[in-house]
Amino acid sequence: MAKILVTGAAGFIGYHFAQKLLARGDEVVGLDNLNSYYEVKLKEDRLERLQRHPSFRFVRMDLADRPAMEALFEKERFDKVVNLAAQAGVRYSLKNPHAYVDSNLVGFMNVLEGCRHTGVKHLVFASSSSVYGANTKMPFSTHHNVDHPVSLYAATKKANELMAHTYAHLYGLPCTGLRFFTVYGPWGRPDMALFLFTKAILEGRPIDVFNYGKMRRDFTYIDDIVEGVVRVTDRIAEPNPDWSGDDPDPGTSAAPYRNYNIGNNRPVELMTLIETLEKALGKTAEKNLLPIQPGDVPATYADVDDLARDVDFKPATPIEEGVGRFVAWYREYYGV
Repeated sequence: MAKILVTGAAGFIGYHFAQKLLARGDEVVGLDNLNSYYEVKLKEDRLERLQRHPSFRFVRMDLADRPAMEALFEKERFDKVVNLAAQAGVRYSLKNPHAYVDSNLVGFMNVLEGCRHTGVKHLVFASSSSVYGANTKMPFSTHHNVDHPVSLYAATKKANELMAHTYAHLYGLPCTGLRFFTVYGPWGRPDMALFLFTKAILEGRPIDVFNYGKMRRDFTYIDDIVEGVVRVTDRIAEPNPDWSGDDPDPGTSAAPYRNYNIGNNRPVELMTLIETLEKALGKTAEKNLLPIQPGDVPATYADVDDLARDVDFKPATPIEEGVGRFVAWYREYYGV
């Protein structure tokens, strides 16, 4: 039984991940600032379910609060830290860039320092498929260079990877970055397409379909994401003995550092997602076709060979099954 800090515990992925850790007997300290980026009641309801468990404790705190973070790490002495807190969303980063600097850069720095000074055995942190930016070679591999982000959100996630690598190199802190690909499922985020579409269709409003529906996304079901995170957390990052500065591999290092993609490994066109949702809801959507938005990328597709090799896991939930489960949860939660 390990004592694990889960930041962003009231968030979508953080909630499900904490549930999984608690179910197997770990002690979980969940940290969240419960900000109002999306409806706080949803975060509070997730939290209420976690707080039913005797091995869960909640700390309301902002990652950017340096003195509070220092005190927390000093007091608790975590075995492992899984950083899932972040200011999320590509489109919002065009409106409120400072929120991304505070949470994703300043906040992450405080996490790194806490881990360094208290002997944390493994730091696992959420990166994003957004780091692939302007890359078009598919499927996206952690061994590809990712130096051309197309949103500030993506740039902060790439920065997290660089910061973590530095700490792995300087202080021997084992760090693993996880590039998540379009996560969906029950208790999901209200700013994500599936949630927005479901709400609008049930309310009889048209849905905004960007890039005229030609977007392709590696939609990944939440249970697959969580299984991947648990397995990676248990496998402490190690140096790659074959790494060479003459031909540097971006996905590994001579330091105890790794990056993995967690994606479904089968991209789905946005129109296919919408059709699947219409079937699950028994209603047809009125579609408002629009051009691609600034910061968005037209397609994502994860190469998960490294994940399969190292932790013997590959996401596999079909979109029909995942969307069906989401719709069932949505109807129950909102009483629709």
